[in-house]
Amino acid sequence: MNHRILLYFTLFFIIYMIWAQWQMDYGPKPESVTVQANENNGVTAAVEDIPMAVSNTDSKQTLLPVINQSASNSVRIKVITDVLEIEIDTKGGDIRRTVLRKYSLTADKPEENLVLMNDAAVNYYIAQSGLVSVNADSAPSHNAVYSSERSEYRLAEGQDEITVPLYWQNDEGVTVKKVLTFKRNNYVINVDYFITAGQQDWSGSDYMQITRSRPVEVNGNVFIHTYTGGVVFDQEIKYEKYDFDDIAEQNLNYQLQDGWLAMIQHYFLAAWIPEEGKENLYFSRYNRGKDHYTLGARTSAITIEAGQTGEITSRLVVGPKLQNKLEEIAPGLDLTVDYGILTIFAKPLFWLLNMFHDIFGNWGWAIIFLTITVKAVFYKLSEMSYKSMAKMRKVAPRIQKMKEQFGDDRQAMSKAMMDMYKREKINPMGGCFPILVQMPVFISLYWVLLESVEMRHAPFALWLTNLTDKDPYFVLPVLMGISMFIQQKLNPAPIDPMQQKIFQIMPFAFTIMFAFFPSGLVLYWVVNNILSIAQQYVITKRIENS
Repeated sequence: MNHRILLYFTLFFIIYMIWAQWQMDYGPKPESVTVQANENNGVTAAVEDIPMAVSNTDSKQTLLPVINQSASNSVRIKVITDVLEIEIDTKGGDIRRTVLRKYSLTADKPEENLVLMNDAAVNYYIAQSGLVSVNADSAPSHNAVYSSERSEYRLAEGQDEITVPLYWQNDEGVTVKKVLTFKRNNYVINVDYFITAGQQDWSGSDYMQITRSRPVEVNGNVFIHTYTGGVVFDQEIKYEKYDFDDIAEQNLNYQLQDGWLAMIQHYFLAAWIPEEGKENLYFSRYNRGKDHYTLGARTSAITIEAGQTGEITSRLVVGPKLQNKLEEIAPGLDLTVDYGILTIFAKPLFWLLNMFHDIFGNWGWAIIFLTITVKAVFYKLSEMSYKSMAKMRKVAPRIQKMKEQFGDDRQAMSKAMMDMYKREKINPMGGCFPILVQMPVFISLYWVLLESVEMRHAPFALWLTNLTDKDPYFVLPVLMGISMFIQQKLNPAPIDPMQQKIFQIMPFAFTIMFAFFPSGLVLYWVVNNILSIAQQYVITKRIENS
């Protein structure tokens, strides 16, 4: 049984990766919660992609229309901070373009910054927000045109934040000041509405949404797929994915307390976080003509007395999925770093990885010392496994003689083997349990190395200038294949001819497969294999010489 351990582990790993991708594509999705409209409000205007809002003064739902206003006079406002370069359209105050100044598009062109959001035809991706009211003309939606004092804002040296005010008013005396606040070294944009009611009370709410097209993959890795699509979170439903196919098939309608929504992809996200303490309606829409997918939220309505000013606030997060920062922004936002069901193992592993990076200042060395640490934690379990393998290796010639002696009599062969195991105090399953225990940790570490934006384009040494890309000269995959071959020689040889052939092919197959994996992942496997070979060699020699 011991000689099959590596084969079982490989099979388990491959099955897990297939299962993870299947869950990503076809796994269970949240059920829609249908919200009924109140037919007594007398509103007949069409709602443009914005569903009903929740009223604080009435348990029923209120249908609120959205105004349409020409955008012919809209202009773009440029905002530059130390980490972001943003373009805001005065039509709705939409975020139309987002450049991440500290992240390059590719490792070989560090001067070319990553454009995360843009309103181009390809990879269309924008963030919108607006107000709606029972009186359509008294609230600026994302179609309304604001006025602005300036066309450019820049965070100066020594300045901690900048504010971008936008102004809107109607003929009935309702004025709205929409303020976007940007802070130094921060990917959170505060969006505040200051609403002054006219001669009558003002009642309405705000909404926020992210609209994007299906992303066009560039330089994708055929062996690695990470989730791209929508996510909704609150303390009740926790973390629910809602991908592009889901949005196209059925409109989402979730009535939740607090929470947040996001569009996520590998390493990056855009997320809207409504004001705390509100009951929100989370929704989705699909524009079939433009092939645009929208995920949004509508907050509960407030009432502002005539002549008074009220405030509504929300936050937009647009940038990298920095795990330590996400935890501080909103509960559950760190789950967008998607470790799946193995989060309980992955989070401590990332903490260790980050700690070693703080010590060495290099993610390559951090991976190496993390591998050593994990290997040390499982040293005793590995020792049990290698002892069992060494004993099986020692009695392998006797097992071969039994096979020749009993021929096709499998029952007699099995009985003779079990008697020998009992005499020699060998547990044929002794090598399996330690490996099974370590599997969740190994796979968790795989996802930590794959999902951590902190490692994106990180160099190590010599030819390894990007740990998130494949080894350009395939040195690490070849070393990994050689290390697997050496490990096989230390293991007891399989008796079954078919298993022998599979084991002979595996080092070559894994070398080819890992040739296209990020070099950081391959570095982990190489170091882990080297440590395993050293430990197994010592134990095997000790057993054979006893």
